[in-house]
Amino acid sequence: MRGAPLAAAIEAAQLLVERAGPKDYLGLLAFDGVPEQLVPLRLMDAEARAELAGSLSGLQAGEGTALHEAVESGAAAVRRLFIPGARPKMLMLTDGEPSVGPRSLADFRTLGARVAESGITLHALGLGRHYLPEILEALTGPSGTGFTHVDDAEGLPVAAAALVAELFGEVGTDARLYVKPMGFTELLCRHRYPARVEGDALSAGLGSLSHAFARRALFTGRLELADWSLGVTTTWTENGDTRRVSVPVQRVLPDSPEGRFIRAVGVELDLVAAESAAWKSLVRRNPIAAEQSLKVAEEALRELVRLAVEAVPARRHVERLADLKLAVERRAGELPALVVRRARAADAHTGLSIIQPALPIRKAGN
Repeated sequence: MRGAPLAAAIEAAQLLVERAGPKDYLGLLAFDGVPEQLVPLRLMDAEARAELAGSLSGLQAGEGTALHEAVESGAAAVRRLFIPGARPKMLMLTDGEPSVGPRSLADFRTLGARVAESGITLHALGLGRHYLPEILEALTGPSGTGFTHVDDAEGLPVAAAALVAELFGEVGTDARLYVKPMGFTELLCRHRYPARVEGDALSAGLGSLSHAFARRALFTGRLELADWSLGVTTTWTENGDTRRVSVPVQRVLPDSPEGRFIRAVGVELDLVAAESAAWKSLVRRNPIAAEQSLKVAEEALRELVRLAVEAVPARRHVERLADLKLAVERRAGELPALVVRRARAADAHTGLSIIQPALPIRKAGN
């Protein structure tokens, strides 16, 4: 990372320093081909704040991207420091594909799961055209955070500000939703939260909860009996204590405002899944499959427009699908890297149901 991207990354990181309070701990690990802990995790008093700001200002470009080792080293540093009542987090920013150390998707999936299991929440922000969205999804998925993508350095401060709001607006960790179906033959969690069977319930890990962004989870099922019900409870950790709350289940009609909202959430999930499938088909040089997936995505977009649910706006998908349609029509041999990554970032956020304001999007090539 060098030039304008590096300057923007430093500016984004300075937002964290400025926002940190006197009871917060921050540290800085920089990485090129070798990770280096420039500033250890320290309480952000005036002296530590000045040191961290100075280290950020003095960052220099290097060669190589040891992404796997950097995440491992950062997580190890966080685990070594115990702060009662604190909620450990990592924010990773990269504009490069891994070029040093492990590079396979399986390695990063294992690493992401290991970081989450150790109690650390991992957030990631990808910049520009060279990072791999699949790797960021593998790293952040187990934490239930998804990842953010910005096309260029100009959009980075806005994205960083959103992440800062999420980090400092946290109200609970390790949130988990339990759904016990009665009268169903099957139950599916549509969002890509880590899910597992626990006794007679299906549970989904929602990760951390923040005042800044709403979270939602959609479940669908096949009925066996006309007389059906769902038992729903949720747990989370707040100030070291585990909270458990029963969630009332309200039955709504499909065409009621609540019913239309639920339908719109499902349609949006269909849209981003088809969009992602279309891009993958183009990457694999299968234009027929890409065209079929595009049709599914466009039909889902029309349904979103028809449903007209303010909380699930169709407009946030229009520009990306226009880019996709252009690529499918051209049957492009060389795909516009930025729009592919932008689509995958939207897929990650929607799949994990991180409801946040739309970030400014610049057209590829502008």
